Amino acid sequence: MTAHRRTLTAAALAGSAAFAAPLLLTLSAAGPAQAHGAPTTPVSRAFACSPDGGGLAGTAACRAALAANGGAPFTFWDNVRVGDVNGRDRAVIPDGQLCSGGLSGYRGLDLARSDWPSTTLSPGARLTMTYRSTIPHTGTFKMFLTKPGYDASAPLNWSDLPERPFAEVKDPAMKGDAYRIGMTLPSDRTGRHVLYTIWQNSSTADTYYSCSDVVFPAAKGGAGGAKGSGDSGASAPTASASPSARPGATESSAAPEQPARAVEKARTAETGRAAESADSAAPQAAGTVAGAPVASATDGTGPRHLIAGGAAAVLLTVVAALVPRLRRR
Repeated sequence: MTAHRRTLTAAALAGSAAFAAPLLLTLSAAGPAQAHGAPTTPVSRAFACSPDGGGLAGTAACRAALAANGGAPFTFWDNVRVGDVNGRDRAVIPDGQLCSGGLSGYRGLDLARSDWPSTTLSPGARLTMTYRSTIPHTGTFKMFLTKPGYDASAPLNWSDLPERPFAEVKDPAMKGDAYRIGMTLPSDRTGRHVLYTIWQNSSTADTYYSCSDVVFPAAKGGAGGAKGSGDSGASAPTASASPSARPGATESSAAPEQPARAVEKARTAETGRAAESADSAAPQAAGTVAGAPVASATDGTGPRHLIAGGAAAVLLTVVAALVPRLRRR
């Protein structure tokens, strides 16, 4: 039970004992059956705009969604469910109402806007969806991603989604308070899209619907998005390996270069390697909620370490060049 729901329960207890006692008994019996789950990663519209959504709930899109709801908050963000659909989603849920499941209490989630709180992902990357749930159920999760060319400023219709899901998982284990569902994202998406999740229960007659807004950055240089293995779908930055040691000069080597020329040659080579490594080690900002700070990390293989390695290589080259001269004296 969330803090907001505990607050609601406490407020009810503060009322008349004669009235509150039977009311709370009814709520305690009906509560679990009326709240089950929704994605929190990538963040769903219902969760982002709920009292549990933190700063995301104050965004312009969420404020507009609440206004469209008549001011009613999305306290039960995990309750966008419709009974007795039995796989007939496209026949039961109307076009333009996919995010609300056609439920009037969630109609604000269907607003056609391009500024919903979103999560940045990488095309073709691995993603682990966190689907928060208040009670476990058996059933099948089906994940759809809007087609290439999707227009985020228009209502979401079934024609915007492929006929078949790009990922489908049956009866995943619930760990802690969530299902964690692994999938590989399509590799041909750029820009803003909607990750649409359908959870069809087999232990109940209910089906749950949710919209998670996601953004795929345009690939640099026309190449496809980099693939990563992180749970968030982020592209894992690859750190360049340190330069391999080069064999030093020996007494039987040809005449050594002049020290000044050797220093210049080594400095040029190491500077070029450092620049290449810095370019390849630059991480992509992916798998993060839009507007959230992106933490940076270093693993000790960044450009500063390469420059230090380059200085050491220069010193070794100078020493190797001077030793034969000193021995001749």
